[in-house]
Amino acid sequence: MTPKLTRLHDAVFSILGVTPSERLGELTLEVPAARYGEAASKLRDAPELRFEQLIDLCGVDYSAYGDRPRQGARFAVVAHLLSVSRNWRLRLRVFCTDDEFPIVASLVDVWPSASWFEREAFDLFGIVFEGHPDLRRILTDYGFVGHPFRKDFPLSGHVEMRYDPEQKRVVYQPVTIEPREVVPRIVRDDQYGRDR
Repeated sequence: MTPKLTRLHDAVFSILGVTPSERLGELTLEVPAARYGEAASKLRDAPELRFEQLIDLCGVDYSAYGDRPRQGARFAVVAHLLSVSRNWRLRLRVFCTDDEFPIVASLVDVWPSASWFEREAFDLFGIVFEGHPDLRRILTDYGFVGHPFRKDFPLSGHVEMRYDPEQKRVVYQPVTIEPREVVPRIVRDDQYGRDR
């Protein structure tokens, strides 16, 4: 670990009492869902840390991670933080305690920029952010069923949506596209790759 990361590691541990992990030159702080809002406030307000900016927040579905199923909670929220005054970054991760109804605290009161990111994670993963002032879909249609970034979401549906200029509204109709194999077939002659 570089001296700069060591200083950040020690500062985070002294403020929160949680040891961040280091991988590929970056630190990740994992906190329990019950301490998520408190940890975010301390990361922002502690003079030794001063993470003034939330630069990204996303949902993650760990139901199939790597080459084997993940043990433990399925959904996580990952916030990427930036301290301009201290010139360092930190990843804050929290796992939702319930896979059937994933819910964590909202960070809108800590970093107002979290609003749109949390709406996106709600729309695409179904993660509910408790205390969010306007939690509604942001990318999919209001009548959309499901959450398309979940790993168990079907790749093809039964209805398609299009705008009907005669009715002047969006209409749903049965899918008209036939399922097909999308893997290209490669044909090579017997002499391919041999010296001629």
